[in-house]
Amino acid sequence: MLWIKNGRVINPSTGLDEYMNILINEGKISEITAKTIEEIENERETCKNKLDKNLHVIDASGCIVAPGLVDVHVHFRDPGFTHKEDIETGAKAALKGGFTSVVLMANTKPAVDNEETLRYILEKGEKTNLHVYTCATVTKGLAGKELTDMDMLLDKGAAGFTDDGIPIMDETILEKAMKKTAELGVPISLHEEDAALITNNGVNRGKASEYFGIGGSPREAEISLIKRDLEIALKTGAILNVQHISTKEGVELVRQAKKKSKTHAIHAEATPHHFSLNEEAVMQYGTLAKMNPPLRAEEDRLAIIDGLKDGTIDIIATDHAPHSEEEKAKPLTEAPSGIIGLETALSLGVTNLVHTEKLTMKEFLAAVTCNPAKMYGLEAGTIEVGKTADLVIFAPDEEWVVGNFESKSKNSPFTGMHLKGVVEYTIVDGKVVYQKGK
Repeated sequence: MLWIKNGRVINPSTGLDEYMNILINEGKISEITAKTIEEIENERETCKNKLDKNLHVIDASGCIVAPGLVDVHVHFRDPGFTHKEDIETGAKAALKGGFTSVVLMANTKPAVDNEETLRYILEKGEKTNLHVYTCATVTKGLAGKELTDMDMLLDKGAAGFTDDGIPIMDETILEKAMKKTAELGVPISLHEEDAALITNNGVNRGKASEYFGIGGSPREAEISLIKRDLEIALKTGAILNVQHISTKEGVELVRQAKKKSKTHAIHAEATPHHFSLNEEAVMQYGTLAKMNPPLRAEEDRLAIIDGLKDGTIDIIATDHAPHSEEEKAKPLTEAPSGIIGLETALSLGVTNLVHTEKLTMKEFLAAVTCNPAKMYGLEAGTIEVGKTADLVIFAPDEEWVVGNFESKSKNSPFTGMHLKGVVEYTIVDGKVVYQKGK
């Protein structure tokens, strides 16, 4: 039995934002109250139901108690690329970052286009202290030519479908996939970059590409596919997740599509690096700030924040993408794109969105708790009596220096930065699975 006292409890799904106490029993939330534990104990004594003497108390004074964070865009590289990350190390990184549920991407090796690989990931995930879900691929072998057996994969536990990392260029295949996912009632998440327009990926075509003397990735590569895919989604009624949006035009396209949608099935995600950094970061940090889609102009970063503020972008997802030091040490045009993000996401949001007064704490937390959980239909992202006790307790004003990662890889441009927002405890199924300093 666990008693969390004196914390500011913020639960975006219900609008709760008050100083409350939470009692957890057998993995579930049994009380959310302003009463003291003594008052509750006296009431239960009257009912011949005295509280467990093994009660563990957490004093959350000065902290926010929120639903455990939910990340719906994560790469744990397992199977196939475990020199970068595996499910065990990825889970530890997630828990340190305050995440209690993650949805993995399907571009493993082999890809998650078959029952065996799907089962391997889910069974391995069950051995961690984290709730691990995974998408399956939209197309067999990520080849973009033939749909997977979506009915079977969903039945065997897939959370949704994505060919993340590779855009689906065949419109006929994509429309067929969207019709199917609409029928099944699960999200399809799409990587929006037209490779035919890109000369060197991972770097914005503009100031950054000129600095390095390379072709770079033009904004049209993203804009064209977002426009196409929103039109197909509106036509089919698919639950569409526009992944890691990076352009101001892309944000506006999503904004207009949401106004047209009658089913509220259009979603978009932004990464912490896209709302925290612009293309100048790749000029400073090199391959550590190389990513797909790339960091773009300052006006794009600000448009992403505006999109988060007005709900156009309803999800913040890390796109946690581990790579080895050797891989990132390659020349810019040869090194892989992507950065790790699970251990810095909360702090980047607190520092760059909340402390700058761009978003309220409740607005920020909604994008990393109830909104992503709702899109995937997960039993997560809320604090309610009778629900599973998945929580994060963090100090919003406490500062830390980024480093000492739990992730197997260290590829982050934020290393050494001072950020606000320190995770003190992560609680999954009512158990403390991460505690700062232990």
